[in-house]
Amino acid sequence: MNSLSNNAKAMLFGLGAVLLWSTVATAFSISLRHLSPTQLLVIACSVSLLFLMALLAIKGEIAQLLFFAKQSWKSSLFFGAINPFLYYLILLQAYNTLPAQEAQAINYTWAIMLSFMAVPILKQRLKPADYLAAAACYFGVLYISTRGQIGSLEFSNLSGVGFALLSTVVWALYWLFNTKDTRPSLIGLTLNFAFALPLIVAFAAITGELQMSELTHWHHEAVLSAIYIGLFEMGLSFVLWNQAMKLTSNASQVANLIFLSPLLSIIWLSQFAGEPILRSTVIGLACILVGLFVQNWSKRAKHV
Repeated sequence: MNSLSNNAKAMLFGLGAVLLWSTVATAFSISLRHLSPTQLLVIACSVSLLFLMALLAIKGEIAQLLFFAKQSWKSSLFFGAINPFLYYLILLQAYNTLPAQEAQAINYTWAIMLSFMAVPILKQRLKPADYLAAAACYFGVLYISTRGQIGSLEFSNLSGVGFALLSTVVWALYWLFNTKDTRPSLIGLTLNFAFALPLIVAFAAITGELQMSELTHWHHEAVLSAIYIGLFEMGLSFVLWNQAMKLTSNASQVANLIFLSPLLSIIWLSQFAGEPILRSTVIGLACILVGLFVQNWSKRAKHV
């Protein structure tokens, strides 16, 4: 009975995380109308760090945080430089140059990128299902990128697509390196943000995006969206997802909830960000989700 109760709680926590993730593209879209990617990241990272620090304080783990900060500062700087610094700068640049619905759909191919990059890094082998999944996903990317005009190969915004695809490479690298991270997950994430924030602020200062003339023109709606991103996308969603994975006895069942996120995201974008839903995005996203399902099914079948 307790197992059933824990699984039910796990599904609720997982659903909560997925619902929060589904709103992020909308928050990105609204915030980037008035803030640059770097400015957005400064606010979001600061808010996320405050949230994570407060959470550790409530749990009485500040002393442990300080211990790991001293013992593993090189790892914290390395991981923080990848995520959130490099990853979000690239991802937000994609959102800044593409319609949010296209950027978020392409970004969901990171799981396919992870499989292929695991071959040289973790010495893993690809299966036929991985190639089939990749074909479906990247056909979806091509369909979205050309707005359905695959025959002409006329890309709507090649640089934006490039940033979106590059973000999947960086995210996959982060998770592959993360397999060797020995820090506790919540403490590790907090340290990543703590060591990344000075890098982000320094980058913003160098690029002239923290000048007083810039700060006084920050739009309140954009700032609130950036705070929302830091609190929910970079903070609370991780805590909810982590809790879901701890409670469940069937990780793949919880993981399947992630398929809801891009579908809900398109709805929120049309309702709250005023983005018309493009037919090419729906078809391309369907191909990507089919590819991810094939990959997920293949992994599950392997462990049965």
